[in-house]
Amino acid sequence: MERSTSAASVRIGWASADIGPPIPKGDIPMLKAGLVIAGSAVAVVAIGAVVAAPLAERWLDGRHEQESSYRTGRDAKAEHASIPEWLPDDATGVHYKMRTTGGDRLLVANLKAGRLPLGCSPAVEHARPELTAGWFPKGVARKANLKCGMYSGYADGNKFVAWQHDSDWRNIDPADRADR
Repeated sequence: MERSTSAASVRIGWASADIGPPIPKGDIPMLKAGLVIAGSAVAVVAIGAVVAAPLAERWLDGRHEQESSYRTGRDAKAEHASIPEWLPDDATGVHYKMRTTGGDRLLVANLKAGRLPLGCSPAVEHARPELTAGWFPKGVARKANLKCGMYSGYADGNKFVAWQHDSDWRNIDPADRADR
């Protein structure tokens, strides 16, 4: 019994070429099934990449962030060298978040009698914070009216809200970064 065959060839414009030996007609459905399976696998991988990429990016970004809470400013400064020295020791309810790969910082604390930290002065130019946290207020850049070292901030009654932007941190001598 003789099998009939179909030659596999490609025609592009005026040229044509055989791309392999003839394919037996009985094998064509298997070839189609293989192509469908391969196409499906490529689609699954592509969809997985589209879904996984943002999740991986979020996970990688989060790996470089540290968040802490402290009873007092003194406790916070004892634990983290990156907490600014100007934060009063008697500040309470200190919340702090930092990015370990740069200078982005968030800081919220309650100040005794609403007294501003020493070294804070009025200022008008403020970059928006790059970090976010559930305890950190939204829309802070438009409320900012102080500069404390490299931190922008404002006081709302006894509550003091401040943040440091990475660009400010990078523009200062590295020897001066720890206590600003």
